[in-house]
Amino acid sequence: MHRILIADPLEASGVEILRAAGAEVVLLGAADRPRLAELVADADALVVRSATKVTRELLAAAKRLRVVGRAGIGVDNVDVPAATERGVLVVNAPTANVVSATEHTFAMMLALARRVPAADASMKRGEWDRKSFLGSELQGKTLGVIGFGRIGQRVAARARAFEMTVVAHDPFLDPASARRLEVEPLEVDELLARCDIVTLHTPLTDATRNLLDARRIAILKPGALVVNCGRGGTLDEAALLAALEAGHLGGAALDVYAEEPPPNLDLVRHPRVVATPHIGAQTGEAQERIAVETARMVLAALSGSLAIAAVNLPFTSSGRREEPWLRLGDRLGRLAGRLASGSPRRIEISRRGVDEELEAPIVVAVVRGVLSRFLGDEVNYVNAGHLAAERGIVVVRTDQGAAEDDSPGIVVRLVADGGSVELAGALVGGREARVVAISGYRLEFWPEGRLLVIESRDVPGVVGRLGSLLGEAGVNIGDIHLARREAAGETLAVLRLDQAPDAGVLERLAAAPDVRRVSYVELN
Repeated sequence: MHRILIADPLEASGVEILRAAGAEVVLLGAADRPRLAELVADADALVVRSATKVTRELLAAAKRLRVVGRAGIGVDNVDVPAATERGVLVVNAPTANVVSATEHTFAMMLALARRVPAADASMKRGEWDRKSFLGSELQGKTLGVIGFGRIGQRVAARARAFEMTVVAHDPFLDPASARRLEVEPLEVDELLARCDIVTLHTPLTDATRNLLDARRIAILKPGALVVNCGRGGTLDEAALLAALEAGHLGGAALDVYAEEPPPNLDLVRHPRVVATPHIGAQTGEAQERIAVETARMVLAALSGSLAIAAVNLPFTSSGRREEPWLRLGDRLGRLAGRLASGSPRRIEISRRGVDEELEAPIVVAVVRGVLSRFLGDEVNYVNAGHLAAERGIVVVRTDQGAAEDDSPGIVVRLVADGGSVELAGALVGGREARVVAISGYRLEFWPEGRLLVIESRDVPGVVGRLGSLLGEAGVNIGDIHLARREAAGETLAVLRLDQAPDAGVLERLAAAPDVRRVSYVELN
């Protein structure tokens, strides 16, 4: 049974999904918050919203933790690098609040353009002052969208319905999406010079922190409007306030802030600012979707599925196409790590007729497989690359082009302190992992179970003597695969065993005449 700690309030629908799956769910109350580090120590998963900070120190206290579920999109409150180092998967709910955030962007944009909050406050004071609230229309204006992901694209689509011209910037902007939405892609400075309204929808990273700074705010047209319902910290709030005070900007609409709640209220109190307390996702529909999506992501991650919205998985996965290649890479890595003597120093992974987009998951799987011999369950897809780099292991990836026999596959060469080994693998029927070569010996076998790998001289009677030794020890041979290098006078045999041989049996096998090397490997 998985123990899941929910540190922040979560809709009942999400909690019920977790309980229905058989998980032990622990709901953290306000009185329990000081004991969070103690309570998370035996949790398999931790679910948070924005209030709980998942710090390096908290992760260090979470000895069993495998998954952090962020109920929302942003993970600013999660130390993702620290989670990655510890092999903790961070998942979120990336699509749950897309509609709500998009609609709130337009609520803020319209409220700012038509001065709705000020007019409402005037009415509540008993005034009837129409002349003081001259607004502007959206029709005919140019909207600049910075960040053209799920929300940015929906904002652009709705802006077209308002008969606005839309320009956009995103370092990963999809040209097909831009054409479909009739959006012109621009660099940031050019976009700012062109637009009447700019709206921010980028994540907060080192590259986007204070993206809209004093220099760029000065590029905006006089009277331009600024909207930020994306991430706090992407907008230099001091520079924005200065531009408003100077009369350069027509106004700003803010739902997010660099620090929440903002300690200084000068900006939100400015008469040309419309401010809300980070409520872009605060709709009943969005909260329901966030709870359900987060619960399902956490359960999927705990079950080992890769069809998840993972923040720190080092490759993008649908959980379907990648799965057989991940299994093949892991099997080859595990086998190589157990056949090579000593600590690994260099791992070379080559693709043969395999799509480039599969390279990242294959490499991670191979590295994880190699390191599993030394680190066991401590290594996973999340932290394999980090652990290899930490230990000075060089990982090299290459593309060997099309496969000779049109059978896509991969080649793994592991260089260790005591020598090297090279394995080639392929997928049979596009699904089943097979080893098709070991260090120049061409043979085919299923990399599962108890495997005995024996190198010997190519002379009569060797296999028979080995079979007799195993039989005397009560070890049955399930199947056997043989290959030979005639020029060298050597053979290699891979035997699948029904029982595990003890150390004494392996010693007798290694001491048998004409045997050069014996390796026993268990692949679960």
